[in-house]
Amino acid sequence: MSTHRRFGHDDPERRKWQNPDEILASIGLKEGFTLVDLGCGSGFFTLPAARMVGSEGKIYGVDVNQEAVRELKIEIERRGFKNITLRVGEAEGTVFCEECADIAFFGIDLHDFRDPGNVLSNASRMLKPCGLLVDLDWKKETMDFGPPLEIRFDERKAMNLIESAGLKIKTVGDSGPYHYLITATK
Repeated sequence: MSTHRRFGHDDPERRKWQNPDEILASIGLKEGFTLVDLGCGSGFFTLPAARMVGSEGKIYGVDVNQEAVRELKIEIERRGFKNITLRVGEAEGTVFCEECADIAFFGIDLHDFRDPGNVLSNASRMLKPCGLLVDLDWKKETMDFGPPLEIRFDERKAMNLIESAGLKIKTVGDSGPYHYLITATK
C-alpha cells in the first residue's frame, strides 16, 4: 500500500480538480445501475454513485483501509443510504457477485493494488456481459501531489493489464489535467 495522501469523502481540495458527479455521469452511470467501487476509500465516488443509482440501484465497495471504510459507514448512516454494501479487505480476494455489475470502477487507485491483474480479473467476473470497466488514474507525470511517480501506471501499462484480464479497451482519454480515463468491456 502506498503512503500518499488519502482523500476524504467530501474533500474540498480534491473537488477543485476532480468532480465525481461529472465523472460518474460521463461514464453513463444511471438510476437502477449496479456499480462496484474497487478501492472505495472513504467514499469520494461511492456516495455520489449511490445517489445517482437511486433506491433501485446498488453500490458495492471494498477497501483495505479499515478506518476509511468506518468513516464511510458513518456517512452512509448519516445520509440514510440503504443501497451500499461495504467490505474491508483486499480487492484481490473480493468478488461480490457474478455478472451483476453495470460498472466496475477504479477511482485513482489501480496502481495501489498488490496484484492489479487479479483485481481486474475479479472485476471482470463481477461485470455483466454488457458491463463497463472504468479505470480513472493518475497520469505518469511529475506533479506537486498524488502518488509517487514511480508507482503510477501510464496509459499503456494500464491498458495492457486490462487487456490481460480478458477485457477489450473501448476508450482512452484525459479526465482533467491530472488523470486519464480508460473504459473497457468484456
